[in-house]
Amino acid sequence: MAQQVFPGRYTADLESESVTVFLIGMRANRWWKVRTVAKVAASMPRMLQHLAADPASGLLGYEQWFGRTTVLLSYWQSPEHLRKFAADRDSPHLEPWRRFMKELSGTGDVGVWHETYQVPAGGIEVVYNGMPLFGLAKATAHVPVGAGSNTAKQRMGRSARPVADSSS
Repeated sequence: MAQQVFPGRYTADLESESVTVFLIGMRANRWWKVRTVAKVAASMPRMLQHLAADPASGLLGYEQWFGRTTVLLSYWQSPEHLRKFAADRDSPHLEPWRRFMKELSGTGDVGVWHETYQVPAGGIEVVYNGMPLFGLAKATAHVPVGAGSNTAKQRMGRSARPVADSSS
C-alpha cells in the first residue's frame, strides 16, 4: 500500500506539555521455535486494536518494525494512561503477560523488553523530510517547518501549542 509522501520539511506540533514514549519489543532467541515466537507475537495486534478503538486510552499513535527483534514505538498522553492500560483487568494485556511469565519466563526462548520515557515538549526535536506521515508527527500534528521551527535549536526549545480554552 503506497503512502503519501510529503515533499519538504515537516515537524510535530504537540498539544500537551509532555509526551510519554513507550518502546516495547520481543526477540526470538530461539528462532527455530516458530510456534512459541508466534504465540507471543500474536498478543500485540489485539492490544493495539483495543487501544485504537478507545480514544480515551491515551495512546496517541505508534510505529512498528518486525524482525528477529521486533520493536513497537508508541506515544502516549501520559504515563498514567500507559499504566492504567497495563493494569486493566479488562484489557488484552494482563492475560498474555501472565501467560508469558508462567510459561516462558526464564526459558530463553523469547525475550521481551520495554522502556518508558516522559519527555517534556521543550525537550523534543523532530523533523521529517520527504516522508509519509510518521512517528510523533503522525501521532500528534504534522505541520510544515516554518518561522520559529527552521532549526533544530528552535524546534527543541518550543513549548507545546497552547490548548484552546473550551470553558468560554
